[in-house]
Amino acid sequence: QVQLVESGGGLVKAGDSLRLSCAASGRSFTGFFMGWFRHTSAKGREFVATISWNGGITQYADSVKGRFIISRDNAKNALYLEMNSLKPDDTAVYYCAGSGSHNPLFSTSLTDYAYWGRGTQVTVSS
Repeated sequence: QVQLVESGGGLVKAGDSLRLSCAASGRSFTGFFMGWFRHTSAKGREFVATISWNGGITQYADSVKGRFIISRDNAKNALYLEMNSLKPDDTAVYYCAGSGSHNPLFSTSLTDYAYWGRGTQVTVSS
């Protein structure tokens, strides 16, 4: 059974940093792109960041570009999201996602991801 488990969320103040982790089990994601999405009741689930199978290509939503960094450790089957200069608008449930296909190299579309974690809450106070 494939599991993606996020951790590292919490309540922080605007301007603070958080590092989210995603531990994968039941399947190796080496060779597959992965990503982070977030969900709010107002916007639904939206793309945050994606990374190619070897970490060589990354892409970010405009709203987080320059503040968030996605990375992965294939040896640990893990995905990370470093979040800096957090804003109240970053408040959301953050989800780790993994693809089931080698193509494309990365994706901003949630429909391209076959595996999802249960999410971790990030709350940023002003």
